[in-house]
Amino acid sequence: MCGVLAGACAVRAEPAGEQPSPTSLGQVVASATEAPAVATPTVEPSPSVTPVPTPAVLIAAGDISSCSNDGDEATAQLVEARPGTVAVLGDSVYDRGSPGEFADCYTPTWGRFRDRTRPAVGNHEYLTTGAAGYFDYFGDSAGASDRGYYSYDLGEWHIVVVNSLCWEVGGCGASDPQAVWLAADLHDHPSLCTLAYWHFPRFSSGLHGSSTIVNAYWDILYDAGAEIVLTGHDHTYERFSPQDANGVADPEHGLREFVVGTGGGSHYGFPLPLPNSEVRDSATFGVLVLTLYGDRYEWQFVPVAGKTFTDQGSGLCHS
Repeated sequence: MCGVLAGACAVRAEPAGEQPSPTSLGQVVASATEAPAVATPTVEPSPSVTPVPTPAVLIAAGDISSCSNDGDEATAQLVEARPGTVAVLGDSVYDRGSPGEFADCYTPTWGRFRDRTRPAVGNHEYLTTGAAGYFDYFGDSAGASDRGYYSYDLGEWHIVVVNSLCWEVGGCGASDPQAVWLAADLHDHPSLCTLAYWHFPRFSSGLHGSSTIVNAYWDILYDAGAEIVLTGHDHTYERFSPQDANGVADPEHGLREFVVGTGGGSHYGFPLPLPNSEVRDSATFGVLVLTLYGDRYEWQFVPVAGKTFTDQGSGLCHS
C-alpha cells in the first residue's frame, strides 16, 4: 500500500531487533536516578558545661525613714534600681516606730520593698511598747514578736538576724535564750559562709560608739567561723578589718563589721577613730550592696545621687 508513500513508510518502520520490556526499561531508569551513597559525618560530643551559680544579693542600711526629711527617698531609689533581699539594720522609722509613722513615713519610701525585706529591730522601734508597730508592719518577716531574732538562707549563705535589744527578749548573756538559740542555729546550719546583722554595733568610731552588750553573739559567731556582721545605730558608714570580740585584729578568723547607719535619717560624726577601722564616712546617705558567692563575697557602698563617696572590696569565706 505504500506505493508512492514508500519513503514515508520506510521512515516510520521500527528498527529490527529485540525491544526492551517495560520491566527492563524501568530498571534502567531507576538505576539512572539513584543517588550516590553519602558518608555520614561524625559529630563529636560537646563538652559538658557546669553552670555557674548565680550569686545572691543583699542590700543593707539602717536608720532610715523620717517624715522630717527626704533622705530615705534618695536611698529608696538606690534599692528600687537593684534586685536583691533588703536588710534593714534597725531604726527603720523615726521617732517611735509607731503604726502611724510606718504608714506615713516608711511606707511611701522603703515600704515599696516590704515583700523582699528581712528586718532587724532597733531601739527606736521599742519606744512603742513591745515594738508592736514594727512587728505588726513586717509580720512574719521580722520573726516572732516575743523574740525578734531569726535566720534564713540566701543563696549558699546562712543569714542570722539578732535582736540587739536583748534585754527585751530574755537577756544578753551567753546562757540566755537568744544566745542559746544562736549557737544551736549555727550548729544546725553548718554553712561555709555565714553573715549576721543587728542594730547596736560591737565596734563603732561614731557618736554612740561600741556596744559590749552584743559580745556573746560575736563570740558565738566567731567560734562558728562566720564572716560578716552588719550593724547600724551610728548614722555613719564604717568598715572594720576582721577582728575578734575584744577588738584584736584577726585576718584569718575574725569577723568583718560594717556599720551602715546611712539609710536617710541623719548624719553623725566620728569623735575617735578606733583601731582596725579601715574606712569611714559621715556625710553620705547610701546602701551597702553585698554580692554573696558560694565561697566569697564582694561589697560596694553605693551613694545617693549627687554624692561621690564609695567603698568596695572583696573577701573569702573561712575554710
